[in-house]
Amino acid sequence: MQVNGTPYRCIWLEADKRTVGIIDQTKLPHRFETVSLRTLNDTIVAISDMLVRGAPLIGATAAYGVCLGLTEQSKDCSDTHLEKICAALIAARPTAVNLRWAVERMRSLLTDLPPEERVEAAYQEAALICDEDAQANESLGEHGLKLIRKKYEETGKPVNLLTHCNAGWLATVDWGTALSPIFKAQQAGIPIHVWVDETRPRNQGAHLTTWELASAGIDHHLIVDNSGGHLMQQGKVDLCIVGTDRTTCTGDVCNKIGTYLKALAAADNNIPFYVALPSSTIDWTLEHGAAIPIEERDQEEVLLVSGLAENGEIQKVRIAPEQTRAANPAFDVTPARLITGLITERGICKPNKKSLLSVFPEYME
Repeated sequence: MQVNGTPYRCIWLEADKRTVGIIDQTKLPHRFETVSLRTLNDTIVAISDMLVRGAPLIGATAAYGVCLGLTEQSKDCSDTHLEKICAALIAARPTAVNLRWAVERMRSLLTDLPPEERVEAAYQEAALICDEDAQANESLGEHGLKLIRKKYEETGKPVNLLTHCNAGWLATVDWGTALSPIFKAQQAGIPIHVWVDETRPRNQGAHLTTWELASAGIDHHLIVDNSGGHLMQQGKVDLCIVGTDRTTCTGDVCNKIGTYLKALAAADNNIPFYVALPSSTIDWTLEHGAAIPIEERDQEEVLLVSGLAENGEIQKVRIAPEQTRAANPAFDVTPARLITGLITERGICKPNKKSLLSVFPEYME
């Protein structure tokens, strides 16, 4: 995608073809800064501290983390060291299945190779994972575009979409998931307007989704998280599209905290509720969303808010008494019964095992 006229992916190799470049998403929307990852620990910090976030991008970053773990300092490519690298990366964040998926894919490839061939093969495979993600997200955007076009043809009016958190290109290698159909609609000349949930506590909607939409020139409004139901009651939402960090084989979806409440409101108001995802986000080992581990993040994310001060500095301020404690579950699970459909790179399917397997038959037992 474009940043001030310059095309960017969210992760890339720098000139030495070994160092990994990323966008520091903790600085957006106020500053656009990039960071160089040179070690396994750099990668783990980038994932755990959310310099990179979004399930597909976490997976891509973890893949390059394997590369960096093999090349730093001792350049140990043994089986023992490879296992340590993979274990450390998988432990960085628990909910997004793409992290484990990418690491296991790297491990499977490298284990069958002699140690002296592993570094080059690792970098090639990580690059392939990135390319596949960008291609998948652009493809699912084309499929999601059909939903937006159909609504526009029915009404002849701008299509009002509601999204939650950030599932744009910043959450992936490129294009995004929930925002990919929106970018495609803009390219197709379909008038659209997006309601952007602020997405407390880290405000990824306010900080990242609005930045993406503003950069692309797409009409949007930022709303507080509790406004969605009201807007749906008032007939101001035509379609909801969100992303997901893990989807079970039966269609339950785990996404940023607050997604479940939007799905309930959409169901009560007969508004289609779609989830956009590349197939790497499907956990074929899980039948039920209740089994998905929900990350509990630091309470400071709730008790403090970050913003741009009048002096131009990015600052954090406390919004609750010092004696107050906070709970901070990062995700919730939306059951398949509340989901209209899943938008994948191979098409749109129903949120159930039979329909998913009809699109991805290679996963049939």
